[in-house]
Amino acid sequence: MQYLPFHSLLYRYLFYGWLFFDASRGDVFARAAALRHNREQARWLPTYMRRWLVLGALLFVVAYFCELVLVSPRLSAFFYVPSVLTMPMNLVTAVCWVGLVTRWGD
Repeated sequence: MQYLPFHSLLYRYLFYGWLFFDASRGDVFARAAALRHNREQARWLPTYMRRWLVLGALLFVVAYFCELVLVSPRLSAFFYVPSVLTMPMNLVTAVCWVGLVTRWGD
């Protein structure tokens, strides 16, 4: 069995780009096969949205703790900013998922 380094596993755990093929390259049959593959892989996108939601919630809780208990606004900002940045990731993932599931562009 092939083992991946930790940074590759972490990348694959958080980002889903490695699951999909480029559907804009190749002839008509290659593009259709890539699109079909991407639609099959779309079933994993809600899992990635949950991961980002949990990560954002955990970062928010840590920031809230730093703000109230430690009374450290700079340290809390260090956790609030990535917490807020998880929302656009979830929004982009949701748009990709809806687009693949509802077959936009057919």
